[in-house]
Amino acid sequence: MPAYRDEDKGNWFSSCYYQDWKGKRVKKLKRGFKTKKEAQEWENNFKLQSENNLDMKFKDFVNIYKSDIKTRVKYNTWISKEYIINLKIIPAFGERKINEIKP
Repeated sequence: MPAYRDEDKGNWFSSCYYQDWKGKRVKKLKRGFKTKKEAQEWENNFKLQSENNLDMKFKDFVNIYKSDIKTRVKYNTWISKEYIINLKIIPAFGERKINEIKP
């Protein structure tokens, strides 16, 4: 997971390739990280999200879910969902991987 230093601006950026839903190879570039570690961490999280792999932690999956669902439901529904997720679900399953959770 390489991270590169932008000498002109003095910050770090990360660049990686992934396959989109059409199967096309796409380059992703994110700039403006203060440290190399932040850039590598962002790249790692992005790769976990872009792959259809259930080997990520449940709390990371919940963050993806929140960003997706928040714009599609009414405000009061979102407040109720967020309350239940934060109070009940995250404490129980937050640090476990999704593929380890069984019914």
